[in-house]
Amino acid sequence: MTENGELSGQVAVVSGGSGAIGRAIIAGLAEKGARAVALDISDPGNKIQWVRCDIRDDEAVAAAAASVFHTHGKLDLIVHAAGVSKDAVVWKVTAEEWDFVQAVNLRGAFLLLRHGVPLMRRGPGGRIVLIGSINGSRGKFGASAYSASKAGLVGLTKSVAREVARFGILINVIEPGWVRTPLTDSVPQKIKDAALAESLTGKFLEPSDIANSVVFLCGPGGRQITGQILRVDGGQFLGSM
Repeated sequence: MTENGELSGQVAVVSGGSGAIGRAIIAGLAEKGARAVALDISDPGNKIQWVRCDIRDDEAVAAAAASVFHTHGKLDLIVHAAGVSKDAVVWKVTAEEWDFVQAVNLRGAFLLLRHGVPLMRRGPGGRIVLIGSINGSRGKFGASAYSASKAGLVGLTKSVAREVARFGILINVIEPGWVRTPLTDSVPQKIKDAALAESLTGKFLEPSDIANSVVFLCGPGGRQITGQILRVDGGQFLGSM
């Protein structure tokens, strides 16, 4: 950890901290001096500080946020990186699958804000970053549940930005394109080829690309940015139009 980094002394919680993107975000924040805590149902390993938390559960999120605040005495940064998908055309998505995706991706973000913002308000302010997807803005065939949940993050971000700016809290959403992770590496090659063909840079993103963007929004460069979408996608959104 960098003791004199631009985020030195700040305390962060990162939902989905055991996933590839979540772990990269935690590493990026720690490199800049923040103390980052993973909120997840599984241990992220690598000696990352971890609080077991089902992001779908109101009481669990309340307890996890309170635990972090009690341990560190503050909460400065919130990152919602937890995310799931159940891909199928809309008439083949079950109600249970739909509810599961919304619960993790959208309800989880709401619960983090519901319990995290009051703790942030005890300090001088803070930063919130929600990890969305370009598919929340453009939609995607066979991903109605996922796309709807990520679109919801945009509306949530813009509304909450209006509510919390007076407390010195800024909130933004990052919309990644295709990110290389163990999960996406297992996707059929023809789907990966189609995604790569949309990219203007001709490269997939790495988890570190998302982490670097989170660090930017949480650092000095993001001090006047709120209620915005930051697309980190190698031009994939434009390439699909």
